[in-house]
Amino acid sequence: MKFDTKIFSSKIARRIFVLFVSCALLPIFGLSIISYGHVTKQLNEQSYKRLKQSVKGHGLSLYERLIFLETELQFFAFSLKKPLQSPGQTPLADFNERLASRFKAVAIFNDMDEYTSIFKTMENPKKPGVEEIKHINAGNTAISILNHSGSWPRIFMMRLVDSKHLKSGFLIGEINPAYLWGIGQGNALPPKTDVCVLDESENLLFSSFSNQDSFSNRVRLKLKSSVFGQFEWVHENEKYLVSYRTIFMKPRFLVHGWTMVLRQSKTDVLAPMSDFKTIFSLVVLMSLWVVLLFSIYYIRKSMVPLELLKKGTRRIAMKDFDYRVQITSRDEFQELATDFNEMSDRLNRQFKALDSIAEIDRAILSSLETRIIVETVINRMYDWFACDFVAISLIDSEQNNTAQAYFSYYNQKNELCEKSFEFSTYGLEELHANPEYLIIHADKNPLPYLLPFAKSGIKSFLILPIFLNKKLSAVITIGRLQVKVYSEEDITRARQMADQVAVALSNANLIKELDQLNWGTLKALARTVDAKSSWTSGHSERVTDMALEIGAVLGLTPEKLDSLHRGALLHDIGKIGVPVAVLDKPGKLDDEEYRIIKMHPQIGAKILEPIDAYKEIVPIVLQHHERHDGKGYPAGLSGDAIDIGARILAVSDVFDALLSDRPYREGWALERVIDLITQEAGRQFDPDVVEAFLGIMEIQKTKVA
Repeated sequence: MKFDTKIFSSKIARRIFVLFVSCALLPIFGLSIISYGHVTKQLNEQSYKRLKQSVKGHGLSLYERLIFLETELQFFAFSLKKPLQSPGQTPLADFNERLASRFKAVAIFNDMDEYTSIFKTMENPKKPGVEEIKHINAGNTAISILNHSGSWPRIFMMRLVDSKHLKSGFLIGEINPAYLWGIGQGNALPPKTDVCVLDESENLLFSSFSNQDSFSNRVRLKLKSSVFGQFEWVHENEKYLVSYRTIFMKPRFLVHGWTMVLRQSKTDVLAPMSDFKTIFSLVVLMSLWVVLLFSIYYIRKSMVPLELLKKGTRRIAMKDFDYRVQITSRDEFQELATDFNEMSDRLNRQFKALDSIAEIDRAILSSLETRIIVETVINRMYDWFACDFVAISLIDSEQNNTAQAYFSYYNQKNELCEKSFEFSTYGLEELHANPEYLIIHADKNPLPYLLPFAKSGIKSFLILPIFLNKKLSAVITIGRLQVKVYSEEDITRARQMADQVAVALSNANLIKELDQLNWGTLKALARTVDAKSSWTSGHSERVTDMALEIGAVLGLTPEKLDSLHRGALLHDIGKIGVPVAVLDKPGKLDDEEYRIIKMHPQIGAKILEPIDAYKEIVPIVLQHHERHDGKGYPAGLSGDAIDIGARILAVSDVFDALLSDRPYREGWALERVIDLITQEAGRQFDPDVVEAFLGIMEIQKTKVA
C-alpha cells in the first residue's frame, strides 16, 4: 500500500486517525505495561523461590556430607583394632582412595598430647579443647575450625578411636574442603549463582563471592535477624537477590550452626526479560505498525473517495462535465460515485444543449454563408438533441422540386455528406400540408427522398419544413435508429431550431442578393465607363478576367483577389472626367491632352474615396499606371511601393489595350504584345507579374494547340 501523506491534509482524516490510534494503541500500551510488570514480578518471585529451595538443598547436602565424613571416620576407627606397623599406613588399604577424596590427612591424638599421622601427614593439627574433649568422650563427633589469615579456615573432625577405652586416643581428620563444599562433586546450584558459608561468628568458611568482605559487613544484621530469609542487596551499582539458611549442628558436631548464603545477580534473574522485552517490543512495534497501517488504509479507503467526489464537484463547478469519479470500494461511496456520474451526465447534456443552442444562435445570427450555417447546425444538433441522423435539405430557388441535402450520422458526425435529389409531388404536398412538423416511420410509407436514409438503419424521422415568404426553402430531417416517440418538448425545441435556421437562411439569402446586386452595380459602372468610347467596349471586364488569372497564379488570398476583382472593374472609372474628344482622338495627343488623360487615375480615386467599403481598391485604381522603374504616373512610385493589385492590373491593362483597336492604330498581334510585355519586365512591369502572365499564355497556347 502506498503511503500518501496528503490524506492527512483533511481535518476529518486527522480526527479519524487520532481516534483510531487512541482506541487501539492506548489499550495495547496499557496492557504492555501491566504485562511487563507482572512478568517482572513473577520472575523475581520465582527466582527467590529457586534460591530458597537451592539454599535449603545445598545446606542439607552439606550436612549429609558431614554425616558421611563422620561415618567414614567411624569405619576408620574400627580398622584401628589391629596394631599399626609403620607411620602413614592405613589399616584398611581400600580406604586410601576414598579417604584421599574426603580427608586431607588423618592422625591420632593420645593422652600424652602426641600426634601420630596414620593417613598422610597432618601438619599443625588443632588440639581439641576441654569442651570438645568432653563432647567426644560422650561418644560424639566434634568439628573444630582453625582459622588462618590469608587462607580459608582448616576444618577438623574428631572422635574417639574406641569409645570403650577412652585412653585409646582421639581420631582427628582434616576435612578436604573440595569434598565438604561440593566443589566438583556435582552439587548443582542455580545457573550464575554464588554461595558462601559462615560460621556462628560470621566468619567465612567458604565463598564464591567476588566481594566477600563487603557482603559480610552489609548482611551481618540481616543474617542475625532470623534463621532463614531473603533480601535484595545492592553492591557497586549491581543488584542481587540473596537467600540464606542456618544449618543447626551443635547437638551432633558441637558447632552452633553454619549459615548457608546464596546470591544471584538481578541482571541474571531478569535475563529472560531481555528476550521478553525484545520480543515484547517487537510485538508492540508490530501492533503499532498494524494499527497505523490499518488506520491509514481505512482512512484512505474513506478519504480517497471523498477527495475524488470533492474534486469531481470542483470540476463540475468549472463546467468540466466530462469528468468521471471512479470508485470501486463496493460500498456506499461507490453508489454515491455512480449517482454523481449520472448527475454529471445529466448536467453535461443540459449544458451541452445550452451551449449548442447558443452556438447555433451565434452561427445563425452572425454567419452569412449558407454552408457554414448548415454545418454548424448539423454538428451541434447531436449535443442538443438525442438523435442518430441529421440532414438539412436546401431547395433550389429556381427549381422548387430540386434540393441539395447535407447530412451526417452520429457515429460519423464529423463527416458531412452531400446528396442531390428531387422531391416528389407527394412529398411536396405532405410538407406543405404539415408546415410545423411531420413524423414518419421508415416502415410506414416514408417519403421517397427518405428511402436512402432508411436503408442505412434509420427507423423514425422528424421532418421540419422551413418556409421563407410562404415558399418552401429548406427541410430539416432528424432521424433515430429506434422507433422512439418524440416528446412534445423534443418537437418544440426542434421547431424552435428550425425557426432559427429559417432566420439564418433568410439573412444569408438577403446577403447573397445584396452581394449579387453589388457585383452587378460594379459591372454596370464598368460598362458605363467603357460605353463612353466605342473603342473601349468590354475593356474593363476583359482586363478583370486576366488580372484575376494572374492573381491566382501569384497565390493571392481570397480577400486580395476580391479587392483585385473590384479594382479591375473600376480601374478606368476616372475616364468619366476625360472628354470624349480626347478619348476618341484618331491622332497623337498633344501635351495638354496627354496631361488630361493622365489625370484619370486620380479622378477615379477621388470618385471612390467616399465609399468606405472600397478603400482597399483605391490604391489599385490610383497606381495602375505606375511603372516598376519609377517612371510612371501619377506619383512615380517604383518596385514594391506599388500595390500588388496595381502591378497586376498594369500588365493586364496594357495587354488588352494593345490587342484592341484604337482610333489612332490597329490592334497588335498576340505574339507582338507578349514580346513587348516580356521586354518591359523589370522596367515598366513587375518581373514576377510578367512571369505569371507568360505562364498563363503558355497554358492558353497549349489549349489552342
